[in-house]
Amino acid sequence: MAEDWLTAAFEKHRPHLRAVAYRLLGSMADADDAVQDTWLRLAGADTSEVENFGGWLTTVVARVSLNMLRSRRSRAEEPVGDSWPGAAETAARGGFGLVGDPEDEAVLADSVGLALLAVLDALTPAERLAFVLHDTFAMPFTEVAGVLGRSVDATRQLASRARRRVRGTPSPDRAADLGRQREVATAFLAASRGGDFSALVALLDAEVTLTADGAAAPSGRPVVLHGAQQVARGALAASAVAGKAQLVLVNGSVGVIAMRDDLPRVVLNMTVNAARQITRIEVVADPARLRRLRLALLPD
Repeated sequence: MAEDWLTAAFEKHRPHLRAVAYRLLGSMADADDAVQDTWLRLAGADTSEVENFGGWLTTVVARVSLNMLRSRRSRAEEPVGDSWPGAAETAARGGFGLVGDPEDEAVLADSVGLALLAVLDALTPAERLAFVLHDTFAMPFTEVAGVLGRSVDATRQLASRARRRVRGTPSPDRAADLGRQREVATAFLAASRGGDFSALVALLDAEVTLTADGAAAPSGRPVVLHGAQQVARGALAASAVAGKAQLVLVNGSVGVIAMRDDLPRVVLNMTVNAARQITRIEVVADPARLRRLRLALLPD
């Protein structure tokens, strides 16, 4: 009976826990993992003296999410190894339309906007947690400080710093620009996967330039392609590349990423003009350069 009560109580709080984890992690899949981890911790804990069950659960899911955020940052700083076999060769020929159905990952952009996602992603894990828990879910600073393992004053400063950044969220014009970038990047992926040469050419400015670093080329030397026709042919040459490609924020702009083992292998940084055409594509595969990029996955 006690176990049935615990299960029922947890299910009652599940939507709230999922919302907290979703805002902190920016991924519904990660949020579900955090909630599941919270349930496992609950099953092995003694909650007989817990007075605020919902608050206790929120604290646990926040700590789990914080660990996931820190792990995510730490993995991003690790060397990613050699460039993805096959992707490097096609990138050297202009190959950047990596194929593969991307996962249907719901991200923070769905609820708070793409522009704000770029801001939140720039926050440290501690800043993000302090801001989300206090400003979004009204958790007292005393409790947030307990999650972070910091003093109340230090936690207030973290939230204040995050708040200043969020208040500097890009203007409506910037948000519209990000929307335009995402529209073009989505069309670019669709045309690359479908082998639609005409659609690719239409998306590319006549003077488009593609550059690929040495790690993306078998020769080890940087590659440069000029013109819509040449770049579009390069995209078609990459249509058989195995793996997954999806949209990503690259230092605050929309691009494309190919992952393996949950690590970035190839990133395409795009520049889109007001006419919704791509004027520049930069293919990054060098491990050192990849580590310096600030990346946030987006739905395709």
